[in-house]
Amino acid sequence: MLEPTQTPHRSEASGGDIAQLAARLKAAGDPLRLEILRLLSQDSYSVLELCRIFDLRQPALSHHLKVLAQADLVTKRREGNNLFYRRSGDGLQPLFADLDKLSLRAELADGVERVARERAEASRRFFADYGNRFREQQELIAGYEVYGPQVAQLLKPGGTALEVGPGEGEFLEELAGRFERVTALDLSPTMMERAQQFAAKRGLGNIEFICGDTREAAARPHSADTIVANMVLHHTPEPAQIFQDLQVALKPGGQLLVAELQEHRQDWAREACGDLWLGFAPEQLQAWAESAGLQKGRSVYSALRNGFQIQIREFIKP
Repeated sequence: MLEPTQTPHRSEASGGDIAQLAARLKAAGDPLRLEILRLLSQDSYSVLELCRIFDLRQPALSHHLKVLAQADLVTKRREGNNLFYRRSGDGLQPLFADLDKLSLRAELADGVERVARERAEASRRFFADYGNRFREQQELIAGYEVYGPQVAQLLKPGGTALEVGPGEGEFLEELAGRFERVTALDLSPTMMERAQQFAAKRGLGNIEFICGDTREAAARPHSADTIVANMVLHHTPEPAQIFQDLQVALKPGGQLLVAELQEHRQDWAREACGDLWLGFAPEQLQAWAESAGLQKGRSVYSALRNGFQIQIREFIKP
């Protein structure tokens, strides 16, 4: 006997829900604001960066951002003297599905690339002048002994591992003892030299050192069982792109382990430690990972001295 066809249950929309949706659609119903929403889908940008990308004066751009913020289409976050904007993730993906299929106009894509180069250059300049003072300041935030052993506990056995931004090289010793082949990838020649010196002192002979960014990892698809990025993302100009590149480098079933600061307001870290970002909200890391096709794994959260908090996140490639 055939069962009667059932109509899927739908919750009844309230007047407030309808009004909120109408406000959002009205706010988004402008070509420039749609382009802003498209641009903010993957990364955060300051008002001044957006002015350069869109070639607009600040009062004009601020007006559009205010309209989008009032409609809860974008969120803002203060870092020092700058306000950074990102598209809201509050259940709005269906609304943006068609928008995200569109490519950025060529001039906007060029502007995004210029901003990325400026961010990367700021990070390079800092680490080119790297000295003992950086390590001393970094210890005030999160020394290796705080997160290193916890990340090591999450490692899965495998044949190949990649560490992005190995710093002084301490975690390479963990990887070299657990994996047959290890790759250390760092954009800074100064930092790479320090990691090589550490490996030589420890007699770690199964490590390949590559000076470059994560595009080098993406150029080796399906090559790593495990990828580790310890305290790296807040130094990188495009964190979302890091996830995209590393997803390509992972083997199916492979794991990405990320140790990062949670978002904070201690702006002194920019100058003292070369930070481009003042940490990240856990949901922001998860959104970037999911956008890259990775699935959420285990998570560990710890409180640190001086008000900092650290998150250790595992993401799995299906």
